[in-house]
Amino acid sequence: MKKIQVFIAICCAMVFCGLTLAQEPVQDIDKQLHPNLAQAQLFVVQANQYVALAQKDNAYDMQGHAEKARQLLAQVNHELKAAAEAANAANAAKQKTKK
Repeated sequence: MKKIQVFIAICCAMVFCGLTLAQEPVQDIDKQLHPNLAQAQLFVVQANQYVALAQKDNAYDMQGHAEKARQLLAQVNHELKAAAEAANAANAAKQKTKK
């Protein structure tokens, strides 16, 4: 019984991670606050679109490599957003200490 519960928990975690990575990259970094991160994010979104087109052009017969690349691009997009949020938090903390 305990093995079944562990197996179900692992399956649920894998599905959750898969759904997180399956999200399409979007451009949601403020260009005014973080112009370099926003530009990098734009390139990630564009790269994802080109890989999707390549998948379509090749009838999705790329042995899973293109899909893996798209998953990694989604992860890059997430990390860029996290970097912008971390910078926002650091700047907010600096502003508090100045007062």
